[in-house]
Amino acid sequence: MEINVIDQAGMAHTIGAEPGASLMLAIREAGLFIKAECGGCCLCATCHVYVADDWQGRLPAKSEEEDMTLSEACEILDRSRLACQIEMTPALNGLIATIAPHFL
Repeated sequence: MEINVIDQAGMAHTIGAEPGASLMLAIREAGLFIKAECGGCCLCATCHVYVADDWQGRLPAKSEEEDMTLSEACEILDRSRLACQIEMTPALNGLIATIAPHFL
């Protein structure tokens, strides 16, 4: 699978992702910077990303835990998600996500 990630500098990258892995893990494995301090446990919001509007309806709904954790993040938008909570599936092939800029 391929996903499109825009880094903090605004550079677009097409990276690979394994089905079943999280978006956060795919970003890390591609060598792009994403803080992700808790390692994917939905505890810190440092893997905050903005998912492109066209992809919102294809993602599973946020869990209560993700919503609560995101409430502690900076610069939250309607399209804010935690990359650790987005499981890559074939339906998300081509996903476009921007790493939130406040974690430089």
